[in-house]
Amino acid sequence: MIPSASYPIGTPGVPWGPAEVAAWLARQTRQRSYEADVLRAVDALRPRFDVIQYGRLDYSPDSYPLLAIRSRSWRDDLPCALVTGGVHGYETSGVHGALEFLDRHAAGYEGRVNLLVAPCVSPWAYERIHRWNALAIDPNRSFRPDSPAPESAALLGLVEPLRERVLVHIDLHETTDTDESEFRPALAARDGVPCVPGEIPDGFYLVDDEEAPQPKFQQAVIEAVARVTHIAPADRDGQIIGSPVVAPGVIRYPLRRLGLCAGITDARYKTTTEVYPDSPRASAEQCNAAQSAAVCAAIDYALAHG
Repeated sequence: MIPSASYPIGTPGVPWGPAEVAAWLARQTRQRSYEADVLRAVDALRPRFDVIQYGRLDYSPDSYPLLAIRSRSWRDDLPCALVTGGVHGYETSGVHGALEFLDRHAAGYEGRVNLLVAPCVSPWAYERIHRWNALAIDPNRSFRPDSPAPESAALLGLVEPLRERVLVHIDLHETTDTDESEFRPALAARDGVPCVPGEIPDGFYLVDDEEAPQPKFQQAVIEAVARVTHIAPADRDGQIIGSPVVAPGVIRYPLRRLGLCAGITDARYKTTTEVYPDSPRASAEQCNAAQSAAVCAAIDYALAHG
């Protein structure tokens, strides 16, 4: 185990209070632009899709419109496909893979399924290349009633009227080297517990729903992505990030119990993607393409079997 003293904020064994959160926040700096990278890309899609603002994220002095893109030919008799990206703002291909899907592939689903895409759920964290929001809260453990994370609460509000109509939900994520070097040590320090080292898997994998698994669906997505990038192997213990591998490139979590984004609807088919952008075997373009391919495969399978 790595003692929490190895993290520069906090006292070992003592959870953070407001002073520690403020010290952590003071270390965060803007490294890229939500407006330039995301809002301009969304604006370019407006001629082809409806764009809705489902909330506004205010972390003074910064304020961010929360945008979702939906099918212009929305029909109440069609099933819904939900795509979410950037729940963890630092996971770049989740954001740009969702936008790439809209630009290059969404037209092929017109009249077959209603698309609802929230490409960047956490814009403050996107700009700072961070996992948490400005309150030092992980949005992807906060999808529950009375959520402490405004990013999660806003998305829940967007989806609530549709949660029983969503057939498929794919939540786009990455696992990066900084998970081990920064984010897990920060989490341990924040919570006042020792940091247990883990192993970063080299490749793409999926997280199925432990409470309602769909193994054939997950495998269909894995097979599609394997044509774009490599699939993460199990480690020496037959695990990926500490969870048993139940099929090539697939692990399972109790999505709703953990407050994860992929559990916010009653969708029959749901999954969380995990791309590894730090692999020497994958480029940024490949990671975006893998996310986009995963979305297409998920929707294709759901429409064929739903």
